Amino acid sequence: MASIRLKYVQQWTDKRDAAAKPRYYFRRKGCKRAPLSGLPGSPDFMRAYEAALGGETLPIGGSRTKAGSIDALVVAFYSSTPWLSLSPQTRATDRRIIEKFRKCDGDKPVALLTRQHINALVAQKVETPFAANHWLRMIKTLMAFAVDEGWRKDDPAAGIKRIRIKTDGYHCWTEDEIEQFEKHFAIGTKERLAMALLVYTGQRRSDMVTMGPQHIREGEIKVRQQKTGAHLMIPLHPELRKIIAATPSGHLALLVTAYGQPFTAKGFGKWFRERCDQAGLPKHCAAHGLRKAACRRLAEAGCSANVIASISGHKSLNEVARYTKAADQARMAREGMAAITGTQSVNGKARVDKSRKKP
Repeated sequence: MASIRLKYVQQWTDKRDAAAKPRYYFRRKGCKRAPLSGLPGSPDFMRAYEAALGGETLPIGGSRTKAGSIDALVVAFYSSTPWLSLSPQTRATDRRIIEKFRKCDGDKPVALLTRQHINALVAQKVETPFAANHWLRMIKTLMAFAVDEGWRKDDPAAGIKRIRIKTDGYHCWTEDEIEQFEKHFAIGTKERLAMALLVYTGQRRSDMVTMGPQHIREGEIKVRQQKTGAHLMIPLHPELRKIIAATPSGHLALLVTAYGQPFTAKGFGKWFRERCDQAGLPKHCAAHGLRKAACRRLAEAGCSANVIASISGHKSLNEVARYTKAADQARMAREGMAAITGTQSVNGKARVDKSRKKP
């Protein structure tokens, strides 16, 4: 007899009543328990299950919110299409920001939230500009939703500018730093495989930790990015192919923990940071910096922003254009200097043109 396994379904039977029939409930973290009618597999049951799975269950606390409050707005937002269409990873990140705001100001009316109040809250977070900008982004999203749904006639967050941050973000690994790591960890080690996967695929750590032998077909590795949902087919670099073949791996993941389980993104980041310490690398060397190094290498090889994005999966070309702009500047500077010093620029390096006659 075939069995049905459904996620988030809980069965309960009253043990005090021998004739009692089992009852079924939809239980998901952060949502109120919802009863499911009928038997698993029946049309009524599956309709109720699909509705609950689609986010139509009421988030916990929804029945206790005050009408017109920020609490009530958040509850409605959690059931909206803009929220449910986000990836699970993005929802988890954004929910932490929303819940902090809700905890402090959830009982306040949405209609009384002013521009001055939002500016004051941003000013309180000026010491942590990245956090302040993330918070402002979520407030703008919530207020835009409030206007669309008729909670407000105006958007108090419209036009409020983000805090300007003078930074290049994560440090892009240099070739010397990559070489230092590779000298410390030989081919065949888990550390060297991690380095190769990051630098030869250009993916985020959250996508790299899910890569397994089953994703490799005909010299390419298949990637589905968690953040963007993009599907990529990336040709295997010969060096990466050699390192994968030389390194023991798990059944479903190329990289596994000491317990034989796949890494989580956070767990891998911490583990890789410790390996960088062992190799004597500075603190600014992080896993994400190798994604930037992969883009830099492609730009220095003469690849366009579109070509780089086809491998890295960037949705916006603005980030990628920085690498191509820097590579083009360096290349043109060498060619310009070569033109006035009587040298030729070959593969980005200057050499003396011996064919030219001396004056």
